[in-house]
Order: sequence, then C-alpha cells, then structure tokens
Amino acid sequence: MPGIDIDRAWDLHPRVSVRPEPFGALLYHFGTRRLSFLKDRRLLDVVRNLRDAPTARDACARAGVPVSDLPRYGAALGALARSSMLVERTP
Repeated sequence: MPGIDIDRAWDLHPRVSVRPEPFGALLYHFGTRRLSFLKDRRLLDVVRNLRDAPTARDACARAGVPVSDLPRYGAALGALARSSMLVERTP
C-alpha cells in the first residue's frame, strides 16, 4: 500500500474529529461520514503531531517512531489520506 510523502506537511482534514479511546482513537469525517479506527497509540501521537510539525517525518520523530518503522507509518498515513482524513498542508 503506497504511503504519503512524509517529507511534506500534512494535517487532519478540518472536518475530522478525533476521539481518543483505550485502544487508540476513532476518527470521524463529518463531510464524508467515514469512520476510521487507529489501533496504534503511537500512530495517534503522530496524527496529533501533524498540525505543529513541519513534515510528517518530523511528526513521526516527535512521536518516537524509529526510522526503521517509517515505511509502515507512511503507509498508515497514506491510508488516512486516501480516505480524506488527512490533507496536505500548503504554505
């Protein structure tokens, strides 16, 4: 599954809400009415860090994602982008 370009800036879509849960989080898109489950608490940390990080790579680093796991997290973020949960930030 292709990922996103982690060297670009990404953020949650403005119409997405995040609800933390014991297993991770639920993401709900009010526009598409889609629901996504994050079952990895570190991925939740990455998603939360996207807003303030200059790139997704930096958001991953802030969440403590090892470099060896970046392809897996890039793929997970790619799935969220394809489902319109994430959008690329423009300068």
